[in-house]
Amino acid sequence: MMDGEDGGRAIGLRERKKLETRDALSAAAVGLIVERGWNAVTIEDIAAAANVSVRTFRNYFSGKAEAVAARHVDRMRRVADGLRARPADEPLWDAVGAAVQEQFAPPAPGPAAGARDGERARRHADGARLMLTEPALAGEMAKAHAAAEAELAAAIAERTGTDPDADLYPRLAASVLGAAVGAAIVHALRGERPAPAGAVLREALDRLTAGLPTP
Repeated sequence: MMDGEDGGRAIGLRERKKLETRDALSAAAVGLIVERGWNAVTIEDIAAAANVSVRTFRNYFSGKAEAVAARHVDRMRRVADGLRARPADEPLWDAVGAAVQEQFAPPAPGPAAGARDGERARRHADGARLMLTEPALAGEMAKAHAAAEAELAAAIAERTGTDPDADLYPRLAASVLGAAVGAAIVHALRGERPAPAGAVLREALDRLTAGLPTP
């Protein structure tokens, strides 16, 4: 009994470490490419920035495009997980809105807020702009959108008692949600001074809530 419990904890720790390594590699890829430009960054650079070997990088990603696109997939997976964690009696689109806002809300200001938080917001905006505008990323971002929509459709199907393979609604809702998130981010990034994505997303989700009723 104790051995099984210890084994379960060990597996959990290993999985957490793998997720942390994947996240560190993806963050390093985005940061370096934003700073230096797409063609000036190699896989070796990314691995070094994340303090791992090139072999470790290749255990997670086929190349730097997949590493960058992983940011979008992982964030939308967290949205799906957040949706699953919402109260069962909460209306679907209220739950969706809360799950999305949780992932896109700016960090709470701390005692050293100010310039540091502004720099963090700028980095997030630069990373989003990279994923939306870099031609070399187009193929991987298309795969990322498909993976994200599948995750969202599964979570929506669970809440609505529908089948993502047999019923239209889960995939339709996930596709519309993905499009709304993308449109809101593009809108937020317009102009020289990007607007907070959270506020634009709130408006987009309010519009969805008013016009896309649950089955």
